[in-house]
Amino acid sequence: MELMVLLNALVTRLLFVLHSLIGVWRVTAVKKEPKYWLLALLNLLLCLETGLTLKFKQGRGYKWFSPAIFLYLICIVPSLWLLEIHHGTQYCGNEPGAVQVNVSNQDFNQSRESSHGSEGTDHHIIQTAKVFVNQLSTICETVWTLALHQTFLLLLVVGRWLLPIGVEITRDQLSQLLLMFVGTAADILEFASETLDIEDVRKNYVLINAILAVWTWSMLQFPLDLAVQHIGCKPSASARRIPSLLLCRYSAELWNIGVSLFIQDGPFFIVRSILMGHFRIFNQMLVFFTAKNVLVVTLQLYRLAVITLDFRATVLQKSRKGEVCCCPCEPYETRAHATGHQENEMKEFVAVPPKEESQAPSEDH
Repeated sequence: MELMVLLNALVTRLLFVLHSLIGVWRVTAVKKEPKYWLLALLNLLLCLETGLTLKFKQGRGYKWFSPAIFLYLICIVPSLWLLEIHHGTQYCGNEPGAVQVNVSNQDFNQSRESSHGSEGTDHHIIQTAKVFVNQLSTICETVWTLALHQTFLLLLVVGRWLLPIGVEITRDQLSQLLLMFVGTAADILEFASETLDIEDVRKNYVLINAILAVWTWSMLQFPLDLAVQHIGCKPSASARRIPSLLLCRYSAELWNIGVSLFIQDGPFFIVRSILMGHFRIFNQMLVFFTAKNVLVVTLQLYRLAVITLDFRATVLQKSRKGEVCCCPCEPYETRAHATGHQENEMKEFVAVPPKEESQAPSEDH
């Protein structure tokens, strides 16, 4: 096993565990109940996945799916749910989002003086860490929750970058996937922060749960790598079934369209439409992002129509020429298979016994 692969696999999962533990700590501090530390047991799943990956995959990733990202979602999402439901019980100052942190030099000077008179440098470091943790605890809940949301989405992108890739995905595909994840993470963060910060939404417990459910549903696209990979298909099956050939040829594009319609922009548009249509909640940003969702959904449907028409024209053109439509997602293997099949037919034709060849001309004559 390569040293860099092992190091990247362990460091990335360690970051996931540390971030999820910070989320559990915030839930315990907000709820003031030690029983919420049981949420930290979810990290055992990530530890188990780490051991299995190192043993069976030598630290490298899987095709189409990332178990580490999926288990990280399982570890951190419950903490964010609890923090969002318990949102707004602490005063955050006159301005929204103001951070109430008063890290004074007097506190550090006091800890420094006490350390010089007693145990020395080690005690000084411990006292300084305690003062710093105490000051962090004074940050209001809304700022902590927003910071956890932001670092969560950033860590998803960075962690997917650091995780070792398998042999099925290339560096070019990984770079495309990361760029998609950056835009997706920004849209998801905007949806959660913009809708949950509305005062009328905070007063409705059902709306909060519905928004968090849609937010959780949109996060399920991060463990999957189908946006940049084509699925494999057999030439014989694809030549007979038109839907399978369409899926084989445009698998990545169809996955992107499906994500936008059913996982991200479509559900976001439905939630915002309900807020404006049924609950009569209007503000400038809500109207703007609703229009943006409508535009994206319309463009994705237009893209689907273009793909379908192009595929239909290609199939009709090849059928008129008498050609067999083969799956272009594996051109080399398909071409090699077709060439080998033609060579076998030629060999069989050449290997016909001479008696049959002599009989055929006589009958024709």
